[in-house]
Amino acid sequence: MSRLLEYKGYLGTIEYSDDDEVLHGRLEFIRDLVTYEGSDAKSLKAAFQEAVDDYLELCEAEDRNPDVPLKGSFNVRPGRDLHRRAMLYAKRQRSNLNTVVSDALRFYLDRDEHTA
Repeated sequence: MSRLLEYKGYLGTIEYSDDDEVLHGRLEFIRDLVTYEGSDAKSLKAAFQEAVDDYLELCEAEDRNPDVPLKGSFNVRPGRDLHRRAMLYAKRQRSNLNTVVSDALRFYLDRDEHTA
């Protein structure tokens, strides 16, 4: 079972509240708080999609850009030594730090996916 819903590039969680006996979730990886709930899987999925559509409509009505999840950039703080080693490696490869980090992540994640 997937633990995330996906619609129009947005990802949402799936949680269960034993107290309320409902499924609920929120959009992940954006700053705005957008939540939804349903009584079963089908109604949760519909509420999730409706929440995404409502969020996009609200942003349009307010003439602002909606948050985009996982834009493709993030800050990494590897420490001074690892930063230095990566920069020197990039220089020797006639590359740049972004490419080195992206290649390293791809290698690590591809390897992990094949062993999982």
